[in-house]
Amino acid sequence: MTYTLYYTPGACSLAPHIVLREAGVKFDLVAVDLKTHTTKDGKDFYAINPKGYTPAMVLENGELLTEGPAITQYIADSNPALGLAPKSGTLERARLNEWLTFIGTEVHKSFSPLFNPANTDDQKKVAKDKLIGRLGLVEKALADGRAYLTGAQFTIADAYLFTVVNWSGNLGVDLTPFAKLQAFQARVGARPHTQGAMKAEGLI
Repeated sequence: MTYTLYYTPGACSLAPHIVLREAGVKFDLVAVDLKTHTTKDGKDFYAINPKGYTPAMVLENGELLTEGPAITQYIADSNPALGLAPKSGTLERARLNEWLTFIGTEVHKSFSPLFNPANTDDQKKVAKDKLIGRLGLVEKALADGRAYLTGAQFTIADAYLFTVVNWSGNLGVDLTPFAKLQAFQARVGARPHTQGAMKAEGLI
């Protein structure tokens, strides 16, 4: 099977990009300019994904799947032996979804105002303060010595958290207080498939 992942370098689409590489499946990459909403080869991205943002992935049957957590769960469930997500219906899977939801609604969305040039410094400070609080909860979870969010096994939630926290440097978010989170970022960032994805996107 071959998927087609529509991505924007360094955006949240990096998470499914990493997961595709971890899964070892065949896929094509198509870059999207979100300012013009066109693909690298000049196609109207809205004609491909009416939502207009990445990630979006065309499946082997030609259907389009959007939203990072949905895409990464589909990849993981299509390759269950790799352990990228626990079996559906288990408490372990619920814990994974707990993390995916927290990252999406509390961490990812707290970064969003920092990208908006129309927001004032005061507005950005409010967003940054909220973000620091959320990162503190991640730090607390990692304080028990676990390698990854759900334990010893790397999962799709780790790819997602790594992707959004990786925005910190460019947005002036100081991770110095979060030693465990910094170690997590380094651990995930050193994985060969993370390195491969970041190189392919021109990030390193």
